[in-house]
Amino acid sequence: MKIAILQHMPHEDPGALTEWIRSRAHRAETWSLYANPALPAPDEFDGLIVLGGGMSVHDGERHAWLAPERALIRTALAAGKRVVGICLGAQQLAHALGADVVPNAEREVGFWPIRRVGEALPLPTEVPACHWHGETFELPIGAHLLAESEACRNQAFVTDDGFGLGLQCHLEATPDWVDACCTHDAGYLVPGPWMQDAARLRAERNAYGPMHAALFDLLDAFFAAARQERRGIAITTDAPG
Repeated sequence: MKIAILQHMPHEDPGALTEWIRSRAHRAETWSLYANPALPAPDEFDGLIVLGGGMSVHDGERHAWLAPERALIRTALAAGKRVVGICLGAQQLAHALGADVVPNAEREVGFWPIRRVGEALPLPTEVPACHWHGETFELPIGAHLLAESEACRNQAFVTDDGFGLGLQCHLEATPDWVDACCTHDAGYLVPGPWMQDAARLRAERNAYGPMHAALFDLLDAFFAAARQERRGIAITTDAPG
């Protein structure tokens, strides 16, 4: 499978997604929108992964690629291609489908557990996750909520047709990814009830194994459904993805 990765900031790279892509023998090309706003054409990929970033979906005047990126997401979904959005990417996915993106009640930065909601795609009952966001998305019409956290209700969803997967949290985060965010986004780390400081973030080691295992299982199931559909196997609405 050929996967296009849309990267919005130099230090928010694909993290553990790189290992998932390599270990599953997929091919990937990264489009660095911070350097060049050109987007891939829909026929250049089989699956699309939209990464995070410090900007908001509402910052179109400063980041002219935001609206065209949402248009590409809609086009990919309409063509039956799988789209994964992470943090900003999940907000872009939700907004592309008509849902609002609004400030969360609190900033959520740190390693906090997410809890499974429903059975639409496989997730552990509870798994640690890395969080780094101040906004949240409302669910698109018909979407199935997959996970929640104490600080943010909508942590993960799959679209009603099963073609879109949104993750507010960063299951792909690695120690290097966290260190880079602590360095480049140090000003974001202000005190709050769901905020961890840079020292605490950099000290974390136990969360990565369960996080990455959960991410890999989730992506395997999500993209396996696409392969099944291409072989003509029906996917029910009770188990989208």
